[in-house]
Amino acid sequence: MTSLPSYVHGTSSLPLLGETIGENLRRTSERCGERDALISRHQGVRLTYSQIWAETSRAARGLLAGGIAKGDRVGIWSPNRYEWTVIQYATARIGAVLVNINPAYKTSELEYVLNQSAVRLLILARAFRASDYAGMLAQVRGRCPELKEALILEDGWDRLLSDGDAVPEAELAEREGQLQFDDPINIQYTSGTTGFPKGATLSHHNILNNGFFIGEACRYSEQDRVCIPVPFYHCFGMVLGNLACTTHGAAMIIPSETFEPVAAMAAVQAERCTALYGVPTMFIAELEHPDFGSYDFSSLRTGIMAGSPCPVEVMKKVTSRLNMPEVTICYGMTETSPVSTQSLTDDPLDKRVSTVGRVHPHVEVKIIDAADGRIVPRGAPGELCTRGYSVMLGYWNNEVATREAIDAARWMHTGDLATMDQDGYVNIVGRIKDVIIRGGENIYPREVEEFLYAHPDISDVQVIGVPSERYGEEVMAWIKPREGVQLSEEGLTDYCRGKIATFKIPRYWKLVEGFPMTVTGKIQKFKMRETAIDELGLAEAAAATTA
Repeated sequence: MTSLPSYVHGTSSLPLLGETIGENLRRTSERCGERDALISRHQGVRLTYSQIWAETSRAARGLLAGGIAKGDRVGIWSPNRYEWTVIQYATARIGAVLVNINPAYKTSELEYVLNQSAVRLLILARAFRASDYAGMLAQVRGRCPELKEALILEDGWDRLLSDGDAVPEAELAEREGQLQFDDPINIQYTSGTTGFPKGATLSHHNILNNGFFIGEACRYSEQDRVCIPVPFYHCFGMVLGNLACTTHGAAMIIPSETFEPVAAMAAVQAERCTALYGVPTMFIAELEHPDFGSYDFSSLRTGIMAGSPCPVEVMKKVTSRLNMPEVTICYGMTETSPVSTQSLTDDPLDKRVSTVGRVHPHVEVKIIDAADGRIVPRGAPGELCTRGYSVMLGYWNNEVATREAIDAARWMHTGDLATMDQDGYVNIVGRIKDVIIRGGENIYPREVEEFLYAHPDISDVQVIGVPSERYGEEVMAWIKPREGVQLSEEGLTDYCRGKIATFKIPRYWKLVEGFPMTVTGKIQKFKMRETAIDELGLAEAAAATTA
């Protein structure tokens, strides 16, 4: 019997939402006005839907008072706080483009993003952990000519809201009336293979609909309360988290500024959460915590595990020990808003724990032979491509990179190797792109290599990903020192601190005289990885089964 081709499209009786994010939030606030909308436990803030509508109105009018025009870029650089969510919706309501800035960024990354997207207003926390955001901004501000103003949350938030009180509601209504759902509304930076991040540009239509259909797959309603310990700067937090909730009237629960297992477990218990999110490492940290047994998870029903390959054994434990029988896995990428496939709450257990589910509504997926572009038969591996409303508008001010990622027929080429079974379930089996996924963070070796090449005592460098039971992968750098120079692992780590994001700093270093190569001089990274697995004793981590 001839096998089916590896192509599916997501049929649905539910139409796409043809509205802006602001219009959708208005409808939800009218329907669920007195229900909890946003609870930030570490800040002691609790807002109903009526209150969050009012707060986003004040913030939106405050931005208008500051001269923010439709299409202006507004950067936000902060860990998870209630103000982050308010700004997400306030910028959408005035047609400004929210630029998400990774809280782990350091000076060189901050400067690049501010200039590449021409951020006009930067809203930032004063500091986070060891990062002095205000100090880092001061270092680069003189080199960012388009940046007109910075607002530190701890000092300027109340002023922003009070400024908004002086702007008539009619002025905000007039601006909202000018917006279309295909307008760009968000830029999220993904690390680039050329050494520079690329700004995936997303519209209302992209992320509002993706959030809505994610919520549908989790069977959300106004009865649900979703614990969101994943970062807002990433699609996982602001789309799978916030937009999945606000499209259904569910409550957004922020347990802490950044992931802390105790804070997440305490939030589930205290707020009677029905859903819990996380990358696999977060769920592992909760399950392995010595106080795990002292928390009550009986309110949980569902949740999402995504961001990096999900180990089958971890999924099974989450289903049983965390009382999440309807937990789902999502697969996607920032450039596709982000979710293309998701397992459903009523899928068979073996499919839910060992695949990334089936195609999302109104989305197409095909798996092709990367060499000739032909669709492969079911069961054969190939590159996963996706098409539909979810595909980004493009990379901000980077037409070349956009054309490389999205072909003439509007298929987004993910660079991921996948298979599709006879029932349409997708399994991710590898990657074409040279990318490391560490705990949900995408790290492109070329970017780290380019940074290390600037070290005066490094002759050559190659960066690879090696398996990790906790993070999925860790970064490893093979370093060839200059003739007669002595380098140390400690010195190399110190060189990186404060200059590149902590998650990009290599966990392992290997000083070498050369690299394994083909006869034509091409470096064989797969051989480097095999050597590293053997030398570092990572065979068990390498053998872990994932979806």
